[in-house]
Amino acid sequence: MNSTMVITVVGIVAIALVGVSGRRAPSTELGEWTVGKRRFSTFTTWFLQAGESFTTFSFLGLAGLAFGAGVAASYALCYLAINFVLQYFTAPRMRQLGLRGGYLTQADFFVDRYKSPLLGKVVAVVGAVFLLPYLQLQITGLGMIVQLATGSRAGGNWSMVLATALTVGFVLWSGIRGIARVAYLKDALMIVGLVVLVVGVAVSVHGGITGVFETVRDAHPELLTLDQPGYDSTFFVTAVVISGIGGGLGTMAHLWPPVLAAGSGRALRSNAVWLPLYQIALGIPVIVGFAGVLLLSKDAAPNSVALTLAGQTLPGWLVGLVAVAAASAAMVPSAAIVVGISSLLSRNLFSARSARTQLRTNHVCVIAAAALALTLGLLRPGLLADLLLLTYGGLTQLAPAIVMGLAKRVRLGAVPALLGIVTGVAVLAWLTFGGVDVGTVDTGLIALGVNVVVTVVAQVLVGVRRGRAVEAVGARLG
Repeated sequence: MNSTMVITVVGIVAIALVGVSGRRAPSTELGEWTVGKRRFSTFTTWFLQAGESFTTFSFLGLAGLAFGAGVAASYALCYLAINFVLQYFTAPRMRQLGLRGGYLTQADFFVDRYKSPLLGKVVAVVGAVFLLPYLQLQITGLGMIVQLATGSRAGGNWSMVLATALTVGFVLWSGIRGIARVAYLKDALMIVGLVVLVVGVAVSVHGGITGVFETVRDAHPELLTLDQPGYDSTFFVTAVVISGIGGGLGTMAHLWPPVLAAGSGRALRSNAVWLPLYQIALGIPVIVGFAGVLLLSKDAAPNSVALTLAGQTLPGWLVGLVAVAAASAAMVPSAAIVVGISSLLSRNLFSARSARTQLRTNHVCVIAAAALALTLGLLRPGLLADLLLLTYGGLTQLAPAIVMGLAKRVRLGAVPALLGIVTGVAVLAWLTFGGVDVGTVDTGLIALGVNVVVTVVAQVLVGVRRGRAVEAVGARLG
């Protein structure tokens, strides 16, 4: 076992131990495990929100996208900026409603605002199903990280198993408090790892970072335009829109616990203002991707670019440090996602009656979700950017109902909301798995358009039917 592998494995274990240390007292109910006492400070909420926004995709996916598609990779910087603008307005309102209604999950919002347990169950299923690819993305990325850093495929697979088991362990033990504790470490490691990586690239390319872009401009000018096959301006715009809506309007269930756990709406607004500073860090994987165009063969796997360059430009112990940083960027979001999935299923789908049974059911769901994502990651790894867009496309179908539910008075009926969500998900599934050619338009955006049309039509019909019923009653009374 070389030094890189030793550092990586020790680092993964250390991350889990930090998570275990977050537990204060044994959780006896799902509320404490999921949202704590709802008094998290601005500082803690900051790291929780950042930990779930900057993930494996930030390390591997962005560099791979820049390597293959050029400036199209900057779509991530655009949609995250939109996310934070929208969250400035939506997150405090979500927290306010959650505090008033005792929400623990995203689906609780639907049950309360639309007075429909059935809608809550459907949302729980949609949330769990479409978060699973996102969880798979984190676990698959973790395996790639170790494999590329150490040169061992078997080592990568075993590290996926080890990290998943450790993540499940500290999540079960500590809940959201453990995730918060690891998020502090993760952000520090991520910044250090990215800086080390970009320095290694800078000293390996003639002219440094400036030389990277000058050479790309002269030798590969197409990478500086949105004219790449499959990554044209249509892809860019629709991917930004669907991802911006998905993250900014609270469609992703795992983003709700940090919001519900925040001590105040002011903390959430402050984070929405300052979290875009992390966009600076996201520029580094894009630079690394462009450097890969100059230093690696054209046949290199896109998702391997960042760690391959690290192996070529850095000593083994520093490669291990970068690998640990990347591993932390996978483990924290993985932990948050399994909390999001398990709490939806245990609280809203299975609806266990007693607090103890609900917590036990939740723990079983944590293990089941992680095991399924691990199995998919080992047997059917996918392109990281595609997995991310599938998650956003599916969960964005909840956006119309969320927007209407955030209003002071909910004017949308539960049935129209339900029909819109189900139709949007069905259309997305047909477009994604039916082999339908829609060019470079994001399929989630097409499905969302159909969703909105169905929702509006259904609401109009419900209104007409209700009006006729009122007229009939009036006629009888008259």
